[in-house]
Amino acid sequence: MATPLTAARLLGALRAEGVRAVERSGWRTHHRNHKGPWGGVNGVAIHHTAGTNSLEFVWRGTAALPGPLCHTHLAKNGTATMISAGRANHFGRMARNAYSAMVNESPHHPRPDGAEPIDGNRHTYGIEIENLGDGRDPYPAVQYDQAVRWAAAICRAHGWNQHSVIGHKEGTRRKIDPSFDMNAFRGKVAERLRHPAHWNPEDDAMPLSQEDIEKVAQRVWEKDHFIRVPWGTEANPEWMAKSIIVDTGTRLRDLQEQVTALRAAVCELTAALAADHPGTEASAAAGGRVITTLDQPATRTEPQP
Repeated sequence: MATPLTAARLLGALRAEGVRAVERSGWRTHHRNHKGPWGGVNGVAIHHTAGTNSLEFVWRGTAALPGPLCHTHLAKNGTATMISAGRANHFGRMARNAYSAMVNESPHHPRPDGAEPIDGNRHTYGIEIENLGDGRDPYPAVQYDQAVRWAAAICRAHGWNQHSVIGHKEGTRRKIDPSFDMNAFRGKVAERLRHPAHWNPEDDAMPLSQEDIEKVAQRVWEKDHFIRVPWGTEANPEWMAKSIIVDTGTRLRDLQEQVTALRAAVCELTAALAADHPGTEASAAAGGRVITTLDQPATRTEPQP
């Protein structure tokens, strides 16, 4: 068993892990320690709220079940509001076989026994994740990621592994929360624990090697039906990038040859014009343009009114 984290250590551990923790006034002394022992602690429990706008509910609770009802409330947008740093009414009684699996960090979490001799509120931290729990209400990616970070932060602070994390439904037959797969969730916690607390999944994005770049380029270069071309046929309207470049190059070379031939023809015509009309000055300028200057008559006839 471990000594529970102080409010300051709990908050520090969560924020170091990237949890968007918000302090609600009074949370550090908001607890049920006067009603039962708090600690030693052995793990963390994951819950869903089974409702909406439940922040006030988990803070106050009810007459039959007074708050706090968890240590942290997690909103859909990923905001983690701190509710308590002490004993909280989040778990209730717990089956011994489930408790033993958590304490021993067993990779197998058995179906909980019917008898519940263990005080789950004493031995676990709890998070309430805002969700209807009906299997249709989604957990936004940011919310799920923050839940993983929350669980990993506490495990890291105590030196626990992912199997110290259980769903409420894994500790008692009375509950069905959370409404997601706990093995997948523990897998995400384990992934975080293999990295430093400040790690983000996108940090593992590796730069492409030259070989990778060449493979990508080759795939793009030879991808068929890639780009629609104006000269495509009904049977083949889209071409590979490679074919477009090759075809464009061929057309450009043909055009250049035609321009060269036209320039030669213009030069020949200009020379013939100069030979046939000695009074005409003709020349072929750069680019094949023809410039002619006709002799003007010595006198100009004015237009008649």
